[in-house]
Amino acid sequence: MLTAQHKTDFDRDGYTLVRRLWPADQTAALRDHYMEVRAGKAYAGDLAATSQKPNDPLRQYPRLVHMHRWDDISLKWMLDPRLNQCLSALYDGVEPLAVQTMLYFKPPGGRGQAIHQDNMYLKARPGNCMAAWMALDKCDPANGCLRVVPGSHRWPLLCNTQANTDESFVDVTVPIPPGTPLVDVIMEPGDVLFFDGTLVHGSLPNTTTDRFRRALIGHYISGHAREVAAFYHPVLRMDGSVWKLDQSPGGGPCGVWVDKVGRPEIELTGSFGAKGPAHE
Repeated sequence: MLTAQHKTDFDRDGYTLVRRLWPADQTAALRDHYMEVRAGKAYAGDLAATSQKPNDPLRQYPRLVHMHRWDDISLKWMLDPRLNQCLSALYDGVEPLAVQTMLYFKPPGGRGQAIHQDNMYLKARPGNCMAAWMALDKCDPANGCLRVVPGSHRWPLLCNTQANTDESFVDVTVPIPPGTPLVDVIMEPGDVLFFDGTLVHGSLPNTTTDRFRRALIGHYISGHAREVAAFYHPVLRMDGSVWKLDQSPGGGPCGVWVDKVGRPEIELTGSFGAKGPAHE
């Protein structure tokens, strides 16, 4: 599953892509399951958009969150040994703690999500959070694949600014200097992208007329962590047992870009109070 090259890529870039970690039949079964779940009823944590428009397709397909708390299939996926093996290797041999599941449907015409950093919301300390982002459909720029800023996992958390809600279903983003490369992550069903909680990432709108971009996501924190934001409790060990952690206090320092002799640098001169689960 995870090779030495995957670890090298992760340490260098802040993310690594493991191809076909889930076989086609298991991926299709998960995709069908969540379509049935979504058609059934409303759930706590459903989120369509910060500002809903009358014909917004996200109103019919809002995101699911914390499915593992009421859906056995989601819990089994979250704690799957394949994810545990990969995450433990990326955490340098330390088994992770599991804190969240999410399902983004992104139907045709659905908005994307402005670039952001996950640990702004999880507030895992010490250490960092990590995402396991599994494609249930082919993901490309047309249907709204993820975009990442390689190497941004070395940055501190950046202060939020206003996002363009014509393209993003949430209204906050983080700024990056002009010309900063954003890399599209092209994925096939069953591929899993593992990325650091400080990596700047987001996704494009789905501009197709006939293709979903469904993604199943787990968020994890280091086994060395002592606290995480209240929204992510109860914390689970990878055997499914509950692990007691403290709740992270709200807020903290965040970085702003400043010009230093014609070169952009980050200074920790701001503060944040971000909360909630609005991250992909």
